[in-house]
Amino acid sequence: MILDAFRLDNKVALVTGCNRGLGAALALAMAEAGADVAGVYNTTAKGVGEKVEGLGRRFLGIQADIGRPGVAEDIVEQAVAALGTVDILINNAGIIRRNDALDFTASDWDDVMDVNLRGLFFLTQAAARRMVVQGKGKVIHVASMLSYQGGIRVSSYTASKSAVMGLTRLMANEWAARGVNVNAIAPGYMATDNTAALRADAERNRQILERIPAGRWGQPEDLKGCAVFLASAASDYLHGFTIAVDGGWLAR
Repeated sequence: MILDAFRLDNKVALVTGCNRGLGAALALAMAEAGADVAGVYNTTAKGVGEKVEGLGRRFLGIQADIGRPGVAEDIVEQAVAALGTVDILINNAGIIRRNDALDFTASDWDDVMDVNLRGLFFLTQAAARRMVVQGKGKVIHVASMLSYQGGIRVSSYTASKSAVMGLTRLMANEWAARGVNVNAIAPGYMATDNTAALRADAERNRQILERIPAGRWGQPEDLKGCAVFLASAASDYLHGFTIAVDGGWLAR
């Protein structure tokens, strides 16, 4: 039955930035589909962990700063030691800095690139080394509308998310024949902490809503279905693609 192909029973999903917003929704999506979850966070993941366990799944909280050098292998080793394996990796953790390109600082550049790109790459590398040995695995990067577009006042974020789309293709090219699927989700304008400043700006908020055919900001829960699809056997022949979940933004 086709619906069985979407089940994640007996799988282990490693989700970064799991403590709030998109990451919390993605972690719960994995658990709702049957997976145990290792959640990486930088403050607390108590609420998410309780919800995962309330669904009858195991949860391991791993406190780490993925932008710091040398943490990737340790994160994967903790997940494997506690839960037995890593079948699914969702690279959701990300930060943003806003300033005009003329005034953008080296610190704001490095902070974003360390988390959004460097941390994503080396955590994926650590997880994929195990996935290729077991002959299967699913990697899902969280990209952005700014993987497709330039945006304004977010130089390092745009650079990092453009690179995420490129890495999605590269990793798929290298690992597809070894049983590892690498794809990405590009969320549209979502109601999260990262967009709080935009939603608080009445004029910018109006401009954004006018551009979205669906007529609303996305909610973290809007990503659940796509994430489960990409994490499951239903997407076994999908490699290197970035799916926009954007309320129709790119269609305009």
